[in-house]
Amino acid sequence: MTSTKLTGKELRQIGFPEGKVIGTALHILEKKYKGKSKKHKLELLQRILETPALYQKHEILAPIAIELITKEPPINHFELNTKRLSYKTYGTEGIEPGAINQMEIAMKLPITVGGALMADAHQGYGLPIGGVLATKNTVIPYGVGVDIGCRMCLSIYNLSPGFLQQEAEKLKKILVDNTKFGYATFKNPKDHEILERPAFDEIQILNTLKDKAYRQIGSSGGGNHFVEFGVVEIPEKENGLPVASGKYLAVLSHSGSRGMGAEIARYYTKIAREKTQLPGEAKHLAWLDLDTEAGQEYWLAMTLAGDYASACHHQIHERMAKALGEDHLLMVENHHNFAWKEQDADGNEIIVHRKGATPAGMGALGIIPGSMTSPGFIVKGKGERLSLNSASHGAGRVMSRRKAKQTLSKHDVLSHLKKAGISLIGSGLDEAPMVYKDIHQVMKHQQALVEVMGIFHPKIVRMCGDSKFGEVD
Repeated sequence: MTSTKLTGKELRQIGFPEGKVIGTALHILEKKYKGKSKKHKLELLQRILETPALYQKHEILAPIAIELITKEPPINHFELNTKRLSYKTYGTEGIEPGAINQMEIAMKLPITVGGALMADAHQGYGLPIGGVLATKNTVIPYGVGVDIGCRMCLSIYNLSPGFLQQEAEKLKKILVDNTKFGYATFKNPKDHEILERPAFDEIQILNTLKDKAYRQIGSSGGGNHFVEFGVVEIPEKENGLPVASGKYLAVLSHSGSRGMGAEIARYYTKIAREKTQLPGEAKHLAWLDLDTEAGQEYWLAMTLAGDYASACHHQIHERMAKALGEDHLLMVENHHNFAWKEQDADGNEIIVHRKGATPAGMGALGIIPGSMTSPGFIVKGKGERLSLNSASHGAGRVMSRRKAKQTLSKHDVLSHLKKAGISLIGSGLDEAPMVYKDIHQVMKHQQALVEVMGIFHPKIVRMCGDSKFGEVD
């Protein structure tokens, strides 16, 4: 079916000026003239462009005409509020001052309407990792983050833990043969319907990234991304899960939108900083108005990147299932580094940024991992409004990558892994278990946010890097 949705490029081609008016026009046409042909819409816009004064009082089209006449200034200068809005912090004693300072600044933005800081928080760019920020009709690219739509995905199989012990070498080979990390990609990537999305052709930056998205699909990023076999333990209680109590073999993966997400973040952050000028300490929190062309483009690009990240995980798990010869009993998936359109307590629409934070609305299932030697948790959200329906996305770092490489030794890390019974393929000192907070303390701080439904114990972990680094006999 031919798309009837117009793009900013098409509006510029008929003479529309750069600025908010293009976003306004696209929004009105999609909402009020949905289903009308492109020809009809373009002819209508051409008439408004030629005689905007005739449409100033039009019931639907007046905002377009008024903006064409008034023409907004291209750059807006903003100051921070002198007082910050209040927000809830979970596990304050375990959060570094830099992260708290970043949250304090974010809560002074003139667009901010709410916020919360999760127990795994640490310093990032703009909004801290573990920061949750609600704004009104605006989106902050660095409030979402660079790895857009990064997520967890867990598949539970009808295989006992004994299978893992008996077939450990086979499972290691499955991981090596069926996963790619960092710059490595599959020689023959699997196709996916996500690559046929119209947005790849309608938005210029996405068009330049389509080939890279095709090459990288089904692979994982570097850093803290992983695919691992482990044991899921479902306790004996009525929990609503479609899996009986017991212990099962499971696969857990963590990765995001690869190079595409990073490029989208950089591109739209540059635009945001050009359009929304803020004091130096808040410059990474520049936003895009969702009524503008750039804001609407970013929202579409962010959504596509999140769906692409999900497609990568699904292909990873399809490869795992095929190699195992098993279909999953249950798959649980959740994402972070994203922005959602939600409602506040009064029913008003807000934009909730969760940068390194898990959605935890009432009944929402998710996974909160620990480290490669500590458990992860299948959780169900409790819908706590003070946290903006959010929870931590993991344990959170207590040691920077640089410090880890300077202070840890390979021998000590391997000894720690061996003691914990973990087989590690890949990784480096910067992802050693000791660089992370105690996941049990983090979970203790968020008992009001989530209910634990099951526990995942990692056993064979595959990460980016030298394939022989972490192999433990």
